[in-house]
Amino acid sequence: MKDVVFGQIYPVDSPVHRADARAKFLIMIIYIVTVIFASSFMQFAALAIVLFAVVLMSRVPPLKVLSSLKAIIVLAVVTFVFTVLLNKGNGAEAEAFYVAFGPFCICKTGLMTGGLILCRIVLLVLGPTMVTLTTTPVDMADAIEFLLSPLKLIKVPVHAFGMIMSIALRMIPTLFEETQRVMNAQKARGACLDHGNIFKRIAALVPVLIPLFKTAFKRSSDLSDAMESRCYDGGKGKTRMKVLHFRISDIAALLLSAALLFFILVCVYNWWGWGWVSFMRLGMP
Repeated sequence: MKDVVFGQIYPVDSPVHRADARAKFLIMIIYIVTVIFASSFMQFAALAIVLFAVVLMSRVPPLKVLSSLKAIIVLAVVTFVFTVLLNKGNGAEAEAFYVAFGPFCICKTGLMTGGLILCRIVLLVLGPTMVTLTTTPVDMADAIEFLLSPLKLIKVPVHAFGMIMSIALRMIPTLFEETQRVMNAQKARGACLDHGNIFKRIAALVPVLIPLFKTAFKRSSDLSDAMESRCYDGGKGKTRMKVLHFRISDIAALLLSAALLFFILVCVYNWWGWGWVSFMRLGMP
């Protein structure tokens, strides 16, 4: 389970690591909105180039970032296949490529739509992965607490929510490692976890889930006892060893992200009829 990267930080010194966590979270939100609105292969290619530039700046190995896609390969492939087979496009007469078999068909529009959805899924996974690879859990908690601070006006426990999110992210790789450890122990005792049909494999996971849940509850109990023994009281009067502060580079990155979102919206909706952005609409179904 060493390939699990979501929830783990890659400890190197880079401009992306040094950036303010609040800025990175805001940029991630803008990036997600941009990916959702993007609707052509040219637009996704532009977003991929920007993301690749950020990866190079972060000094995180590109293969390390790409390894996060292993967790969604099955989902991405199934989504692509169903989109292609169930999308009938504009009909056999209007499609440049159309092959029908039974209730399903493969056409140019379906292939393009499936490809766009596949690109969207990949980019939606890689962006947040970069944030977790370059931000410590403590900074994540502080950033979430700051961004949700307006909710304090309606008595929402913002600090507790930020702490929960931070702990949950830290527990993801820990639970994966614990799962691998339990599975190896069960295999050493003669259990067959990867043989037989789907129902036999699901039944074979029961001896894995029971000790896994037991370990997870024990870890949470130990963490709770450790926090109480250190007089944790929900963040009242809390001081921070590392104070977050915006720098000019963080503000510049936010402005560039907003400009990229604006550019994609102009390309998608063709605002003001700008002809020079028409090439960014290539590949739209």
